[in-house]
Amino acid sequence: EEADRSRDILGRVYEYFLGSFAGAEGKRGGEFYTPRSVVRLLVEMLEPYKGRVYDPCCGSGGMFVQSERFVEEHGGRIGDIAIYGQESNYTTWRLAKMNLAVRGIDADIRWNNEGSFHKDELPDLRADFILANPPFNVSDWGGDRLREDARWTFGVPPTGNANYAWLQHIHHHLAPKGMAGVVLANGSMSTATSGEGDIRRALIEADVVDCMIALPGQLFYSTQIPACLWFLARSKSPGGACRDRRGEVLFIDARKLGHMVDRTRREFSDEDIAKIAGTYRTWRGASDAVSYEDEPGFCRSVTLAEIGEHGHVLTPGRYVGAAAVEDDGVPFEDRMTRLAARLREQQADGARLDAVIGENLEQLGFGGQ
Repeated sequence: EEADRSRDILGRVYEYFLGSFAGAEGKRGGEFYTPRSVVRLLVEMLEPYKGRVYDPCCGSGGMFVQSERFVEEHGGRIGDIAIYGQESNYTTWRLAKMNLAVRGIDADIRWNNEGSFHKDELPDLRADFILANPPFNVSDWGGDRLREDARWTFGVPPTGNANYAWLQHIHHHLAPKGMAGVVLANGSMSTATSGEGDIRRALIEADVVDCMIALPGQLFYSTQIPACLWFLARSKSPGGACRDRRGEVLFIDARKLGHMVDRTRREFSDEDIAKIAGTYRTWRGASDAVSYEDEPGFCRSVTLAEIGEHGHVLTPGRYVGAAAVEDDGVPFEDRMTRLAARLREQQADGARLDAVIGENLEQLGFGGQ
């Protein structure tokens, strides 16, 4: 127990310095570090209690650390999950190996400088849970050399953007009942260029998309590009603690959640994470959850037919509507009378200020026409 506590302390110190280094490095730092609150949200959504956990672009290994922590916090056995990953940056791979080693976490983390697309180190792996934060909108991913790849089940991704290559690589590695959570740029939810709209339509019509979440800005060190979360499921049939979700997608608009921790960066609080993950758990029909209800402005369960009517766009704001505004009980006429009086006061203040400025300009000899 003392050894476990020492490892945990050392691990948290290491994580602190990784986060500090990522913040100092800015864009480059974001290439190996996903903010802890985003990782926690992914893990709480997927609930990796037991099975194989995989990250095809694992950075410094934060997804794995949080997965193990989730199992511990929920009374599970660490030995019930097996960890697999791949990373193309050698220095980052070493950071990941150290991050896991200081915590005593066993993992199979592979490195090669060609990356998961061109040299998949784990081609036969079918994971129960995949968590990933691939680099956004990569244009030089070498897609021209992979036009006939077996992973492109839903369509060949464009050579100028790797987003849909990542989604299909991840789907390819899911076990029959596997689930994935992926961080991508917002554009992935609505783009129609270079065949991406057709791939998204194929994903939706195959009933692979389970949940979409719009994130607030300023969560990441590496980019100001707005981001979203995709949750994919190999099977939405009833099973385990989940109800039959076939033909439905849950949309969550979390753009108003989070709080600023400094001048440039936002984080989710524990309450924010619980609200989002609890909504998903309830919608899926988890046995310990209350019945799901849509919440205007925050979440809504939508049929595939309705998504088709919207051109297979997956932006949550298009579906969840506006949040209900509480009526303060003040009659409209009284409110307008008060607002009109305030406007007249402000206009009078403005006129007085204009007069003072004019007098000062005249005294300085600039009062001409």
